[in-house]
Amino acid sequence: MPPPRKTTSPRARRLRRVLACAVSISGVMLTTAGTGHADPYAPPVAVPEMAPSTLDVRYTAERRSIERALETAQEIGDADRMRALGAFLRPGRRFLYFDPRGGGRAIEVIGDLTRARRVAILVPGADTTLAAFDERGDKPWSTPGGGARAVYAQAVSESPHPDLAVVAWLGYAAPRTFSSDVLTGERAEEGAVQLRRFLKGVHKVNPRAGVGLLCHSYGSVVCGRAALDGPAGPAWRQVTDIALYGSPGTTAWSASNLSGTARIWAGRGASDWTEDVPHVRILGLGLGPDPVSSSFGARVFDSGTGGHSDYLEPGSTSLRNLTGIALGEVSDVTPG
Repeated sequence: MPPPRKTTSPRARRLRRVLACAVSISGVMLTTAGTGHADPYAPPVAVPEMAPSTLDVRYTAERRSIERALETAQEIGDADRMRALGAFLRPGRRFLYFDPRGGGRAIEVIGDLTRARRVAILVPGADTTLAAFDERGDKPWSTPGGGARAVYAQAVSESPHPDLAVVAWLGYAAPRTFSSDVLTGERAEEGAVQLRRFLKGVHKVNPRAGVGLLCHSYGSVVCGRAALDGPAGPAWRQVTDIALYGSPGTTAWSASNLSGTARIWAGRGASDWTEDVPHVRILGLGLGPDPVSSSFGARVFDSGTGGHSDYLEPGSTSLRNLTGIALGEVSDVTPG
């Protein structure tokens, strides 16, 4: 039986609304100046196109690339990168893509991508960088790597052989929360191109698998743009489920604009500040309607009482439901 939904006092709701508006206003006002310095990290290595026969080659090549990036981090004294890249090199971790430049990009695979019946792709939101790929304060599950491991562990707890592969997909330059980029779909459009390209690779590797997109925060804008952009090919038709959680909007006006053949899910924890984000879109500014609103038309799932970073917390209602969506087990998902 799901825990009772936490009630919020009018005073607390007003405070949250003020804070959300402050974030929006700060995002418009703040800009990020370039440093003028060349990036010390090397560009991505050349790797073959995704195919069953090339995955091991890519895993090996990207591991070497991570080793070289770690050497660079040690040379320049980049402590955050040293810690993050050292973790990337732990035994058993496998990366399909790695780019250490700027904030960085990385795509990690957990499970057997070639044989899985289901593939879940976690698309993270703002402030996600290589340094935050596994760690973010005391909530590792709020990161791409930690969240992917949480989903996979939940699936294993329900079935010793879940027939699931989980991908932590930091395949785009995520915006900063305090930036004008987070109020528009510009970064999401670039991310959508990369996400659709990755889905084509997944189709080549495993054309029979059903795919679930788990899209958090600004990552839901990326997923929304990917669903809206261009005709649906065979790779996109593999996507059976799109889950939008902690979402400020998708730039779409309704779930029907995104669906095609996929089920559109939406969830928000009772303590998530995105409830108070202005859900508008005017002249390209803003991200559109609230995905959990009845007018949007998504399947709303129970996300418990947590906040914006708590959806994949082990033992939570939201993790259980998102894992059910990842597995395509519709009957296991409790409505919100």
